[in-house]
Amino acid sequence: MLPSALRYRLPRLLHGLAPLLAGDDPRNRAQRVALIAFLIRIVSAAIAFVSQIVLARLVGEFEYGIFIFVWVLVVLFGNLSCLGFHATVIRFLPEYHTTAALANIRGLTTTARVFAMLSATVLAAVGGAGLWLFGSAIESYYVIPLYLGLFTLPMIALGDVLDGTARAHSWPIVAMSPTYLVRPLLILGFMVIAIAAGLPRDATTAMGAALAAAYVTTLGQFVTMAWRLGRHYVRGPMKIELGRWLSVSLPIFLVDGFGFLLTNSDVVIVGLYLKPDDVAVYFAAAKTMALVHFVMFAVKAAAGPRFSAAMAAGDRRQLAEIAVESARWSFWPSLVIGGCVLAAGNMLLSLFGPAFTTGAPLMAILLTGILAKAFVGPAETLLTMAGRQKLCVLLYAAALGANIALNVTLIPVFGLTGAAAATAGAMFVEAAILHFAVRRTFGFPLRAVAGAGRMNNKNEAI
Repeated sequence: MLPSALRYRLPRLLHGLAPLLAGDDPRNRAQRVALIAFLIRIVSAAIAFVSQIVLARLVGEFEYGIFIFVWVLVVLFGNLSCLGFHATVIRFLPEYHTTAALANIRGLTTTARVFAMLSATVLAAVGGAGLWLFGSAIESYYVIPLYLGLFTLPMIALGDVLDGTARAHSWPIVAMSPTYLVRPLLILGFMVIAIAAGLPRDATTAMGAALAAAYVTTLGQFVTMAWRLGRHYVRGPMKIELGRWLSVSLPIFLVDGFGFLLTNSDVVIVGLYLKPDDVAVYFAAAKTMALVHFVMFAVKAAAGPRFSAAMAAGDRRQLAEIAVESARWSFWPSLVIGGCVLAAGNMLLSLFGPAFTTGAPLMAILLTGILAKAFVGPAETLLTMAGRQKLCVLLYAAALGANIALNVTLIPVFGLTGAAAATAGAMFVEAAILHFAVRRTFGFPLRAVAGAGRMNNKNEAI
């Protein structure tokens, strides 16, 4: 029943996929983990988009804006409160596993969980004290959702550490499913149950649903991880090297922190300056346009191992070719998909509610920034693979500073248009400094319309 060409190629394709799906060597395991992670992110994007539409429909744009502002703050500070320990676990566990250092493994996995819980709890206590002292200066409709958000912080932090522990063991489903699949579905499910039980359709109910979903998800993940770790490692003494772990976690915290702040600062600043319904419209426009980011996500996942292999071989010309090819695969598909999303903008935003269609012009502005980043491809991945983490910290700090400065300057004058322009402008700044950093570091230009070009003679070898 199949065409002859497909009949010929299908067995060869399946034969090629067999090692990827069942192979146990490190390369196949790494590729399998990357594939599963990518599939989970695609499914999670669909779930998140649909669940946000339903939530917006259930509570209306004003209450939805309150919920989004508080929830972004919770996820942001919950992640930052780990102080990079969720990534430190990924850095050290494979090393300890290779050397059979079981005492170190027990110490690291236990310390990371306790550290994340304690630091998030301290942050929540400080936030609660500040909210109690200065609550009168905050709009009343934010107060109760913020208190609920503070109670959620420890579970967000613990979930991030458990995610890192599962990733370090190459358990992508256990790592990503709770946060990206289970939690958004539970938030929506608990919200529907609450409304059916007669609770009001407002941000407080939505934050209550998010709090319950975070606790159920994280505690379930904790039990699962405890069971799986118990099967892999026998009980015994622990060895704690807190100083060594912190020396690695703090630089990671700076890199991830600046990147995470850069991703979410626009929504926070919009919430500080504008009304909740404006936050809702901006968030809907930004997250709808963020569908284009999956092109970059896919290209980064594929480019990382290729960059690493070219650097290991010491072949800078091959590295340049891979980098420019990755930039092309980032830019041109992003341009096509972005154009399609923009053309369907009014229809997509109307799914959130009639008032959300006012965000359609914002999508066009945001797309220019996304394309600017896509134009230089996965430049930050290239720099990270080359061990330029400190340079990445400085670059992210500069981009974050530009983002905050532009938002603070433009939002009071131009409102939502200013917010979109500020975010796009920050992406232009980020793209420009990444391009400059790659050229200074490797000696070749990185842009979607460039060839590998002529490199400086002093940079011919890595």
